[in-house]
Amino acid sequence: MINKIRIVIADDHPVFRRGLGQILGSDPALNVVGEAGNGDEALARISELQPDVVVLDVDMPGRNGFDVARQLQSFRIQPAIIFLTMHRDESLFNGAFDLGALGYLLKDSAVSDIVASIKTVVAGQHFISPSLSTFLVNRSRRATELMEHKPSILYLTPTERLVLQRIAEDKPTKVIAQELGISLRTVENHRAHICRKLELRGPNALLKFALTNKSQLLNN
Repeated sequence: MINKIRIVIADDHPVFRRGLGQILGSDPALNVVGEAGNGDEALARISELQPDVVVLDVDMPGRNGFDVARQLQSFRIQPAIIFLTMHRDESLFNGAFDLGALGYLLKDSAVSDIVASIKTVVAGQHFISPSLSTFLVNRSRRATELMEHKPSILYLTPTERLVLQRIAEDKPTKVIAQELGISLRTVENHRAHICRKLELRGPNALLKFALTNKSQLLNN
């Protein structure tokens, strides 16, 4: 027997909600196990029924879809999230994916796309309404630009890398100075320059960065 994909639909418009339920119910691989008309009901249904997918209206009374998604982040078992919205708003689109959503559908295309979107997100892939493809392209471009401009070890001078290597080995400033044949003040200056170049802030930020990137540092 094939295990059906278990779905909860949360939307404050009962006619629209039932319409989606009927469409999903006509597919033998899908099973709508629960419905909700607001955010609090959605959280209760999800907690009780443990669905594979939750279809969340962005605009709901009380807790909206985004509020529900934030709360779901604390759940031990988290369903795949598909957001429904009437708004062609890029900031909402980005907010949805920042919350870990895998799907984002405009309501005017939900009837035709809902089945495909559920099967796609269950497989761990993203699905968006085709008319929003520009938003996805913009998001991908911004992510690429951020990575390209993210400070990295490559920004450091050879001596700064040597200092950072020894920090990764958890060596104190005095030992680093002895090994490199420089003064304590020079080591401290290098530490300050490294923090500035890598945009590290806080008392333990440099050590944490060094430990996180230890393998890369010691292989250079």
